[in-house]
Amino acid sequence: MAKKCSAEKIQHKGIEAVELCYGGYRAIVAPTLGSNVLRFRDDEKGMEIFRYSEALTIPEFMEAPEIWGLPTLYLPNRHDMGVLKTSDDLYTLPVNETRFKNHLHGFLHKRAHSIKEMGSDGKRAFVTTTYTYDEKDFFFNCFPVKFTSEITIELSKDGLKHTIKLINNSDKQMPVSIATHTTINAPFVEGGEQKNIRLQVPCEKKLVFNKRRWLPTGKTAKLSDWDMEYKNGTMCPVLKDICNDMYTAGTVKLDGKDFYGCVMTDTASGKKICYEVDKKYKFWIVWNHEGFMNYFCPEPMTAQVNAANLDMPAEQSGYAELAPNEVYTVSQRFFTK
Repeated sequence: MAKKCSAEKIQHKGIEAVELCYGGYRAIVAPTLGSNVLRFRDDEKGMEIFRYSEALTIPEFMEAPEIWGLPTLYLPNRHDMGVLKTSDDLYTLPVNETRFKNHLHGFLHKRAHSIKEMGSDGKRAFVTTTYTYDEKDFFFNCFPVKFTSEITIELSKDGLKHTIKLINNSDKQMPVSIATHTTINAPFVEGGEQKNIRLQVPCEKKLVFNKRRWLPTGKTAKLSDWDMEYKNGTMCPVLKDICNDMYTAGTVKLDGKDFYGCVMTDTASGKKICYEVDKKYKFWIVWNHEGFMNYFCPEPMTAQVNAANLDMPAEQSGYAELAPNEVYTVSQRFFTK
């Protein structure tokens, strides 16, 4: 059983990690693996929330860190031909998605972060990690914008809170787009069945993609019958292919109140994962790795795909920039019902 409130360094599959416990909640954070939350459970309710496998080795994880646990992505999703245009420069990132000729997902989730602080006080258990990006990082050759990231993971009676802070240490404008490639276990209830999972996403408008390269066209569309299944909470997000269903964000109802996030329900047990996000997360994108990999991803994004390169106002694209020494912070949380 999980301890009441603690933050402890542990060995997990041969690497140093931090185990956080509060009440029935338990999380394992791996600072050296991009501060990924490798595991998040509600032991009391018997819920394995993020995609996790005891059999997965660390080398196997490192081959695809985007599809396990809760990876934090800076410069997430696709940049057309690797190009990233800011207000004061133009950068050419490596094309690492060769079939679509895009740069995909940045680099922060693949770096070894350091523990800045950790502890517990009876009300929460937490760990804060940090990574300083500068000329010592090989990626700096194509993206010479110095910054520091701090990621804080905490457990409390309110669930798991994830906060990322970016600090611009350069003399340039720093582009800002953040997402978590949130992998939800399917099923997420012990003894549950995938066919009983339902996902509710606060859809407002559908963003239209060029499906040859999975880049946005800049157009939006009204919600179809398929999209309405997300909005009304009847969408089963597995056992069929879901590829880049992206929407502007609104609210859903949770316990009769507006809720800025998405809700996942196991209809057989009634157990829920509630996923609340900061209003800086203006978009949701859903993906499930063709539907039969025992997980699905409802991903909150602060900006559209390829946002820096889109010919539209920032309030529409979500794209932001930090001036030198400015700080950007955004949070999200998970809790069960």
